[in-house]
Amino acid sequence: MTQTTSMPKLRDAAHRYLDAELSVLPARKDAKFVSLKEWKPYQKRRPIHDEIDSLIDTGDSLCVICGAVSGNLEMIDFDLEAELFERWFELVEEAAPGLASRLYAETTQSGGRHLAYRCVEPVEGNKKLAQREVERPNGDEFVYRGKKVKPRKKGGRWIGTLTFIETRGEGGLFLCDPSPGYVALDGDLTTLPTVTAAERAILLDTARSLNEAVEIVEPRRTRTESDNWSVRPGDDFKQRGDIRPFLKKHDWSKVCDGKGDNEYWRRPGKHSYWSATWNGQVFYVFSSNAAPFEGGHGYSAFAVYALLEHDGDWTAATAALHKLGYGVPKPSVSRQPAEAAPPSLSDPGTVPVELLRAPGFVSAVMDFTLQTAPYPNPALAFCGAMALQSFLCGRIVRDEANVRSNIYLLGLAHSAAGKERPRAVNVEVLTEIELLSCIGESIASGEGLQDALKSDPVMLVQTDEIDGVLQAIKASRDGRYESLLRTLLTIYSAANSVYPMRRKAGQKHPGCIHQPSLTLFGTAIPNHYYDALSGRLLTNGFFARTLIIESGPRGCGQDTRPTRLPAQIVDTAQQWAKRQPLDLDARPEPAVISSTDAGAEAIMAAREQADHEYAAAEKANDDVATTVWGRMGEQVRKLALLYACSEKPDQPEIDAPGVRWATDLVMHQIRRMLFMASERVADSPFDALCLKAVQHLRRAEGHELGRSQLLRAMKLKAKDFDDLIETMVEQGTIDVREEKTPGRLKSWYSLRRERRGKKAKDGRA
Repeated sequence: MTQTTSMPKLRDAAHRYLDAELSVLPARKDAKFVSLKEWKPYQKRRPIHDEIDSLIDTGDSLCVICGAVSGNLEMIDFDLEAELFERWFELVEEAAPGLASRLYAETTQSGGRHLAYRCVEPVEGNKKLAQREVERPNGDEFVYRGKKVKPRKKGGRWIGTLTFIETRGEGGLFLCDPSPGYVALDGDLTTLPTVTAAERAILLDTARSLNEAVEIVEPRRTRTESDNWSVRPGDDFKQRGDIRPFLKKHDWSKVCDGKGDNEYWRRPGKHSYWSATWNGQVFYVFSSNAAPFEGGHGYSAFAVYALLEHDGDWTAATAALHKLGYGVPKPSVSRQPAEAAPPSLSDPGTVPVELLRAPGFVSAVMDFTLQTAPYPNPALAFCGAMALQSFLCGRIVRDEANVRSNIYLLGLAHSAAGKERPRAVNVEVLTEIELLSCIGESIASGEGLQDALKSDPVMLVQTDEIDGVLQAIKASRDGRYESLLRTLLTIYSAANSVYPMRRKAGQKHPGCIHQPSLTLFGTAIPNHYYDALSGRLLTNGFFARTLIIESGPRGCGQDTRPTRLPAQIVDTAQQWAKRQPLDLDARPEPAVISSTDAGAEAIMAAREQADHEYAAAEKANDDVATTVWGRMGEQVRKLALLYACSEKPDQPEIDAPGVRWATDLVMHQIRRMLFMASERVADSPFDALCLKAVQHLRRAEGHELGRSQLLRAMKLKAKDFDDLIETMVEQGTIDVREEKTPGRLKSWYSLRRERRGKKAKDGRA
């Protein structure tokens, strides 16, 4: 029989809760929510008694709003029939006897449990403390302990996330006794206990210690040198190293051994309980006060070592571990082999910081961007400054081979890493020199781009999330997006000639644009960009024409204040602006920027390097590599031209240092592009699984893994795994080795030797 609560009983409880300085409101039991349309104001103020009398009839239950409005009230919600409550209670009792028993407790309508208290300090918003991920065969909804769960696709698998323990804090709310199905067990909401910050940390940390959905923190490689290894020191340390001496060195203490392989560790400054667990693979930190670690995160052995010993500097950690005997360097290879060899798939890492500079104007814009950015990002600052220089000298200069300054730049960085500031600086500069109309913020269609260039033949388009366009082309083959890509490629190539406009209805002569100069500065999240690519997109020319610069980890934040643009930047930009042809129909005659003798020799050397790489790719029948290396000479010339214009805007000259810089930058970014494409670009789900298997084998010691190891890493059903292995063996991608062990035959899988460092025909291993 359904439990109901009389309205007088609800009204009486509501008034008692108000007297106890709780923000209480009527609610609906079926929706577990406030019954009022507008209730946000009561997150900041408590209702008065007259309001409760007038509102109480709108619901059949009561709810209490947490946070400061109710005296720093916080509630811990044990869901899924309170499955983890007893384990949590035992842990709290061990850490602080009697603490859990002091809390107000009530049962919920679904068999869960609420524990509530006030804290002497403000509490944060709602937080999930303990979850578990359950793999499902498909996306069908399932029921666990009476609760419906909808799986979500994660890493190619269907995962249902179960939340066992979470909080209701600032801005949150919960239904409470005497609502139907909610019964007080211990205490009363009108006499809530108050806990200290330390006691609250115990309550939450013990809950976090039961979390099974751990986010693993792994280092990202940031320099070319850090990847010149057959076995990287960090990977070697994860296999052979021991973090215990380093934990103890930094005043962590081992408390005890737990169930299974878990060891329990206590952070510095703490004298009871524990703050983290270590199982030989993952150091899981659940304490919210365990710097340099973050609560609720898991860390690999290398990540623990780098954070404790080198303040998170992965490069320094790699070098130090190598001195301690970890890692196997790759054998040195001659820079100029006697005959062309297949292109290498080794990862050069992100562009070294020293290459992200050009003297003069570009450096000045970079410095201003870095000084005024909340999170300075050299890679993005470089992209923004180069894009600005490219735009400013568009249609004004060319080199002796009639190569123009227009470039397509793509800066790859994770969210909140500083993508906005370089674009904003460019807007500030063009506003100062009254060329703001030449900036575009999107590339929605080829037709719109043509019309914009007809009005302003020199344009700077700055757009975020350019991967969205590529994803649309890859997924839907939308003709509109295909047309946009063709337009971008045609405009790029027409910078030294004429771009014919499309014919419109009723228009006899559509006209043309003489020497259009479009500079594209796009940004995207690295994984999103490479996942948006396909084999077709890799060979259509856009990939080869785009200079892709990846940033390393986000730097330290800084306080910034509004700062005026330096006069040097504005004056130089104004000089370029004055040289722009004013007549839209004019046929520009750009000034020819000559090369010094040494500069011409450096250009010839760059062409020879490009021809060498192209021949190697051609020999390997690699369509992707031939497309990219075929554009190297043009890219070097463009960057050398921009280097000269940045260094000496009054009398630019293409010299050897500028050409060598451009060659090093283009060579590095091409190798990175090809490596990332080989690692990430797949044309089908099965192709993606093959790539994933290759990645696991390439990272393994000796490029070999046992069946159980690779099966766990791939997270596939045994039958699907066997089908995958059979296909990859037939493709010649991997070899299988059988080893007789007592009682059974063990299988080992390894990369074919010729594929460990080389690219397959379609650009994938």
